[in-house]
Amino acid sequence: MNKVAIQGIEGSYHHQVAMEYFGDSVEVIELLSFDEVADSVNDGFCEFGLMAIENSIAGSIIPNYALIDSLGLNIVGEYFININHQLMALPGSSIDNLEVVASHPMALLQCKDFFKSFPKITLIEDKDTAEVAKRISENKIINTGAIASVHASQLYNLEILAKNIQTIKNNETRFVIVSKNPLSDDLALNKASFKFSLSHEAGSLASVLNTLKDFDLNLTKIQSLPIIEIPWKYSFFIDVTFKSIGDLYKSLHHIDKKVESIKVLGVYKNQMK
Repeated sequence: MNKVAIQGIEGSYHHQVAMEYFGDSVEVIELLSFDEVADSVNDGFCEFGLMAIENSIAGSIIPNYALIDSLGLNIVGEYFININHQLMALPGSSIDNLEVVASHPMALLQCKDFFKSFPKITLIEDKDTAEVAKRISENKIINTGAIASVHASQLYNLEILAKNIQTIKNNETRFVIVSKNPLSDDLALNKASFKFSLSHEAGSLASVLNTLKDFDLNLTKIQSLPIIEIPWKYSFFIDVTFKSIGDLYKSLHHIDKKVESIKVLGVYKNQMK
């Protein structure tokens, strides 16, 4: 049975994605950081890793782009889920009695407007949504709340004090599945992620984007990332969808002539609705 590494524990959103994407065909390995997830795949301990990469409210998770790139991992799939955050605490608790609410930084960011009405509550960043819920339950921690999923509240016997507290109700997160090995070319593959760096010449980025258009590639994401070794120089991470894998490779060949460097991070199947 293949192993898939996730950031979080049972009841986390990563665990939900693992179950929906892979079903019972894998063994889920619970880890508490994205670094550990990436390392477990890079070291060969796990065949796959699952990493949140962007959220429709909070934007891109920049460090995860850097992790995938620096370790040379391959994106072999993606998955989208709606994220509905619940405020929970020990049974019998009330929001008025909460002194602290802890959760993953992304969850806190997505719910910050809700807590403007409760200024006495201190928000604390933690490693995982479900892990906070489990800790509160096992240690019977009073006056402390967690932001996590409905499944986590059921799993760890916590009471939901407020439902769907995220700022924007249509809150979706994109996850990517990474592996050491790329997928073999297949007619079902219709999305690619790659990275390139440019000179500071005027129009250099526009030239790359025009090449995508020339080969009928649709740009679905562009994200700049600083090149640490060179101040004020950036790499660009982009996602494109395509109708023909031949068009993809032709476009990459032409782009290679226009950029200082280019690196394919993965070719996989588009799951965007």
